[in-house]
Amino acid sequence: MKLYLVQHGEACAKEVDPERPLTDQGQRDVERVAGFLKQTDITVHRILHSGKMRAQQTAECLAQAIASKIELEINGLINPNDNPRAFDWQSECSNRDTLIVSHLPFLSKLISHLVVEDENEVIIAYTPGSVVCLELIEDAYWQINWMIRPEMLG
Repeated sequence: MKLYLVQHGEACAKEVDPERPLTDQGQRDVERVAGFLKQTDITVHRILHSGKMRAQQTAECLAQAIASKIELEINGLINPNDNPRAFDWQSECSNRDTLIVSHLPFLSKLISHLVVEDENEVIIAYTPGSVVCLELIEDAYWQINWMIRPEMLG
């Protein structure tokens, strides 16, 4: 099983737009990442997002590239300051490759919780639009397979 953990693209400041949609740069970055994922033939069976506009826009763009027939799901336990231990990925993902679009610090803490069992141990340096691929090995432990950032794609 693989988890693709995506930080939403760059969003407008709250003072500019309280809904915080993606900026033009954020949209371009997410489109580049979507194009990359499409070229790698990644498939997912579920796509979850927090319901915040910036996460929804990111999820929609990625879904269009790699999973256009999948209905996006909103999950209320993956917001910026949510506890990663409260998000039960096993029941949510049911051993199916899943893409999750969320926020910091939640994503960083979730990865640390799954990989080193210490949510406060920072092991990933996200930038907006980044994707981290985790894989569950022998139903026993998680490992980081790879990470891609928009700026790596040119």
